[in-house]
Amino acid sequence: MAMLPFRPTPFFEDKTRAFWNLQFAGWGGALLLRAVSGAINALDFSFFVIVVIETITGFSISLILSVLYRELINRRPLMTWGLSTLALALAVLAFASIGVWAKSLTLPESEAGFTALLIAYLIYPLTLLGTWSALYYAINFFLQVEEQADRLERLEAQATGAQLAMLRYQLNPHFLFNTLNSISTLVLLKQTEPANAMLTRLSSFLRHTLISQPGGKVTLAQEVDTLKLYLGIERMRFEERLRTEFAIEPAAAQGSLPSMLLQPLVENAIKYAVSPQEEGARISVTARLVGNRLRIAVSDTGPGLQQSPIRPSLPLALTGDGQAVSTGVGLANIRNRLAQAYGDDHLFEIRTPPEGGFTVIIELPYEAADSAEPAPPQQRFSEQSLSPSAAPPTTKRPIGTET
Repeated sequence: MAMLPFRPTPFFEDKTRAFWNLQFAGWGGALLLRAVSGAINALDFSFFVIVVIETITGFSISLILSVLYRELINRRPLMTWGLSTLALALAVLAFASIGVWAKSLTLPESEAGFTALLIAYLIYPLTLLGTWSALYYAINFFLQVEEQADRLERLEAQATGAQLAMLRYQLNPHFLFNTLNSISTLVLLKQTEPANAMLTRLSSFLRHTLISQPGGKVTLAQEVDTLKLYLGIERMRFEERLRTEFAIEPAAAQGSLPSMLLQPLVENAIKYAVSPQEEGARISVTARLVGNRLRIAVSDTGPGLQQSPIRPSLPLALTGDGQAVSTGVGLANIRNRLAQAYGDDHLFEIRTPPEGGFTVIIELPYEAADSAEPAPPQQRFSEQSLSPSAAPPTTKRPIGTET
């Protein structure tokens, strides 16, 4: 399909031009309609002269009314409608007076006086100027509503962007502190090689978080690669205690989701599943398509909610027996981001079986992100960068303390 060589613009984008276009079109249409009516009825030339005079009169009076209405439209309603009605009445009277005077010049003298002819003629200018005034106010009120709606939409977009930015910047503060603490410990132990490796991975991860837009979306493949950057850092701290598993369907990998959406879930799993247990835990990330929905699950083999301590500073949830336990700040963060991005058109579900473990299921509308940049082939769904053998040798316990 051929593209237009120009970009169409809204009719009312230039209000002055739109006013003059409507002004000439309206009064020109009224002139043409009366001229055609006179031609059909075989009226003489004097009728057409009167029609031209009436059209010029109406055009001129409507210009004066437009100036008055522009001053009155933003006043209090009583003043606006009262003074507008008075101005319209005077305009109709002036229009009718000029029209009757023009007719008296071309028609033979009638027994009816000027006042009687004026009263009989009032219906025509009242119809024209009344319709013109109604359209003037209707169009301007419509434009004001549109401007207010656009302004409100811009403000909401700015507020949403600010809130998304705030939510994203809450994602990994204690992860950063723990990583820096681990690097400091490695430096003190003179283990420069693992310290340098951890710094390199941390810089790659932070570079990604800084260049991504707060409210932007990425493909699930890109999100998984970001997770692997994060897990590569954490694996240097926990080594074999941190075990990961990814099961991503190829079709689901091309679906889009908000950037950095899954990282708080993995961080939450490390904090409450891997860190407290001597044997560590396995974190699994699965994704598949269910109809036209993208379903993502992040689970761990930790103790679940039943054995987690209550933390009053974090959001609380109720277990099956009514006991309040912490769900982690990352979960509340994700709930807010999903609500901002999808409204009610999403699913966020937490499952924790009695035998332990913790699973978060997210279901979103499937949106193919064809324009997104593909992740590097060597990183996509590869566990090589996360294997213990890929990490430099470190101590057999977590380095640093948990915040």
